[in-house]
Amino acid sequence: MNSQRIVIAMIDGLGTDYFEASEMPRIKAMANNGFYKTVSAVMPTVTNANNASICCGAFPDEHGITGNSYFDETLNQPEYMEDGNSILVPTMIQRARMHGVKSALLTSKKKTIRLLGADTEIAISAEEAPADMIEKFGPAPDIYSREINYWLWQLALDILQNRPDIGFLYVHTTDYPMHMWPPEAEESRAHQAELDRLLGQVTDIAPDAALMITADHGMNYKKRCWDLAKACERRQQPLRFALSAERDRYIKHHRTFGGTAWIWLNHPEDADEVSRLLLSLEGVEQVLTREEAAKQFHLLAERIGDLVVLGDKDTVFGELEEVEMEDLPAHYRTHGSTHEMEVPLIVHNFKGAIPAADKFSFNLHLSRNLLAPIWPVTADKIAANQ
Repeated sequence: MNSQRIVIAMIDGLGTDYFEASEMPRIKAMANNGFYKTVSAVMPTVTNANNASICCGAFPDEHGITGNSYFDETLNQPEYMEDGNSILVPTMIQRARMHGVKSALLTSKKKTIRLLGADTEIAISAEEAPADMIEKFGPAPDIYSREINYWLWQLALDILQNRPDIGFLYVHTTDYPMHMWPPEAEESRAHQAELDRLLGQVTDIAPDAALMITADHGMNYKKRCWDLAKACERRQQPLRFALSAERDRYIKHHRTFGGTAWIWLNHPEDADEVSRLLLSLEGVEQVLTREEAAKQFHLLAERIGDLVVLGDKDTVFGELEEVEMEDLPAHYRTHGSTHEMEVPLIVHNFKGAIPAADKFSFNLHLSRNLLAPIWPVTADKIAANQ
């Protein structure tokens, strides 16, 4: 059993451009002296699909989480994809438990507890902070703030200092600051600087620990949003349902708009005509069949639409109240497309073997290559934990 404490910092929305635009001296020193590579997020570039991928060390076709939402064809309505029972493979938290290692899951967003919280010793969402943490650290800031991330890392530091029995910490921040400000903005630089200070304290408080840093997606300005259901309806080609893969409960971040959409057809024979129609819309970059998208992006076919629509760098999809297309305000920023895939991957002070750089292509390879070998899933471990 690996005895080294492990900390994964999943910094939501930290695209490579944010990392490069900020000074972040402590983290950049870790990158220079340890392992650093720019890697890809998984598609769609939304939080739940990538959080599950990083925490499981697996692609969505293995773990089953293909976005923030899915369309329940039986109920004929969209549902949030945040139930941990939907995950089809053990998370690293569950693997650690099989090997006698206690874990803590700390997150700004409460949805992450529902998705990844199984078998944790400690599971805390700053959005629903427990009374004892409020008493110790004061009330958690609003979920729509950068300060909530600082509050969260204070908890992580406290656990590292006072709970040496916790062998694995998974810390997930919110990307609200990235939705609000571009990399070069003073507010962004201040946010990154404070995260750098706090993550630097991880190495001060727990010099024995390995610190691993990555992100779920980047962020870009967007110019337009299409309501694909309305656009098709008005062109006499109605859909059964259209769904933004970005759709979650945090509407102030992004209004549920994202750069990938799933399309469910009324009839399979509609596929070619609907594809042609969608490709005629400004900003639609690609339309794939279910099978093509599943193969290209390692997606679980039964949990995506009949068609998959990808936006260009300027275009997102979602529900609009009255119009089929909306010109977005100049400050609007979000993600979800192939244009937000570049993220950093940093490994500091890991005592195990680190494979060659060419073995790291995606953010999930952080846990797949480094943690899965020390916490293997075997038949005897599964039986012992049932």
